[in-house]
Amino acid sequence: MARQELKRVLGKGFSIATCIGTIIGLGILRTPGEIAQTITSPVVYMSLWIGGGALVLMSLLVVAELIAMTPKSGGVYALVSHAFGPYPGFLIGWSDWLSCCATGALKAVVLVEYLALVFPALSPQILIASLLINTLFAGLQLGGVRLGGGLYQAAAAGFGLIMIAVAGALFYGGLTSQAAAVTAQVATPAVSGFAGYGLVAAAIVFTYDGWASASYFGGEIKGGGHMVALGSIRGVCIVIVLYLLLNLALVTSVPLVALQGNELALSGALQYLFGGNAGMFIVFAAIFILLAHENINYMQGTRVLYALSCDGLGTKRATGVSEKGTPTGALFFTWLVQTSLILAGGFGFLLNMASLLFIMMYCALILGVFRLRKQEANVERSYRAWGFPLTGFICAAFWVALASFMAYTDQRSALYTVGLIAVSIPAFLWLKAKRHLGEKQAVAG
Repeated sequence: MARQELKRVLGKGFSIATCIGTIIGLGILRTPGEIAQTITSPVVYMSLWIGGGALVLMSLLVVAELIAMTPKSGGVYALVSHAFGPYPGFLIGWSDWLSCCATGALKAVVLVEYLALVFPALSPQILIASLLINTLFAGLQLGGVRLGGGLYQAAAAGFGLIMIAVAGALFYGGLTSQAAAVTAQVATPAVSGFAGYGLVAAAIVFTYDGWASASYFGGEIKGGGHMVALGSIRGVCIVIVLYLLLNLALVTSVPLVALQGNELALSGALQYLFGGNAGMFIVFAAIFILLAHENINYMQGTRVLYALSCDGLGTKRATGVSEKGTPTGALFFTWLVQTSLILAGGFGFLLNMASLLFIMMYCALILGVFRLRKQEANVERSYRAWGFPLTGFICAAFWVALASFMAYTDQRSALYTVGLIAVSIPAFLWLKAKRHLGEKQAVAG
């Protein structure tokens, strides 16, 4: 018989692994090529990655206080609803769940496209193979939270080894290519103006996203919210070091101009240095990362829908939990939406505005710490935000400024974001009225 509560069975190290496994993804393999279209100076390029890492770490050092105070699974939804109540939580939660579904659907398709590079016979069967991959990973979740969590941690270790291996190869290859790398400093950008810099900002935000991912499992990690917060900080520090190491190896060995527009920039870099089929290593790495991220997307997406539904902001059928700790009801609906998106291909608009949605979530989390400092001033805190409130003001100001700049450079995505907020209001009111009616009927019965 289905239970209604998730199990606290994940080890303390899972919060570290979930940050590493979520942040490191396909983005770091391709965003250097996107950034190189506008930024061709190695110094400026590295400064952007350092600045992005510093902003993310500072933001997490603030938001960790909210994470420690919210030992509940559900990700950003659980944190925002704790700080601001039902509607802001609903807006963030549904946006997050739909983004998880859209990302999972897209990655299933991209995964098969990369597999087709290795096995060309797959090329005519992209759609069918994508549906099978999607269903396979949904079925994998039925093995229980321990199985999914174990695969999550193994994938995180694999991601780290891939970053170190690629960085080592780039440093080694760069020993004979230093003169070529210098030419990047005088190369002409392929994309200039505000639009180019907006793309750069979006690329870095997207590649660092996932720093609050351990909060998706806050009710399932041993040690409670305090351990989730500390593990998140450690995980993000590891990712920042890996990213800076990899990008330093990249800019000191390959001219950035050679990577412009390359969809797998690191593959292009290895090809540039070693020739032959050296770049195929990145193709295999991309396949491994995408396989792991299918598991990650399902684990996170189901927790968001489960938390929403438990609070009456989804469907009651999504609140069921198996004996092995899998939210089976939420799993079914997540699989159904991802399958529909693969068939329809109608998820591109969600991804176009992903970075703006991410920043909206970051701002809500940071402001949530301010709110709880006032509303729950006397509540004991196992972790207190570093340098607060100054760090909170600095982070919020940077994220708002960055979002404003990105909205100005890509007004279409900004309009979609506003549209999502507008549509969410009647949806929330309908769900609230439905829940109220259900409570009245229960009392009457």
